[in-house]
Amino acid sequence: MTARLGRELHFENDANCFVLSEAIDGAGRDAEVVFGVIIGTGTGGGIAVQRRVIRGANAIAGEWGHNPLPWPTDKEPDPSECYCGKRGCIETYLCGAGLISVYEKVAGTICGTHQIAALAQSGDQAARRAVEVYTDRLARSLASVVNVIDPDVVVLGGGLSNLTSLYERVPQLIGNYVFSDHVDFTIVPAKHGESSGVRGAAWLWPDPE
Repeated sequence: MTARLGRELHFENDANCFVLSEAIDGAGRDAEVVFGVIIGTGTGGGIAVQRRVIRGANAIAGEWGHNPLPWPTDKEPDPSECYCGKRGCIETYLCGAGLISVYEKVAGTICGTHQIAALAQSGDQAARRAVEVYTDRLARSLASVVNVIDPDVVVLGGGLSNLTSLYERVPQLIGNYVFSDHVDFTIVPAKHGESSGVRGAAWLWPDPE
């Protein structure tokens, strides 16, 4: 490909591309440390510091989805097996299937994530309860990230980032879990939406001199 195109190729994780886009000219453009989150089919994450992606020694920086769900309650279901081979990963709770599973337990029926969101917005009690359980799990999981890297801003992308209540409720809940007397926490939706990952991939090439 390099020979055919006559230029250098770059390869990067999709969540890293997402956070790079949002850190350079997106929702986190004025922040020093940005944690980018993709919640949808899976649960991805990436870290950018001063508009540069932090990959880590093993190229896994930001992979918060493959840590255990923190501070589990006595009402948590038995941990599900993750595709990575372990059980109880954050991803199994915060992906779309995780929200669907909560709603099924509360309502006794199965709905897709878009329908659950619409029902919650319309005031359906089962859907609102499912979203609240999901939101608390998100707050706990993000708190564990805040305790380690203390980002200036968390940017959400992916299908479940369209749950508008997350941006109000997560900041209200996260203080229960962060190791600080005062929590200055900012969580915002991606400025560039579904295009952010592709835009971030384009930003992998430096500006021409």
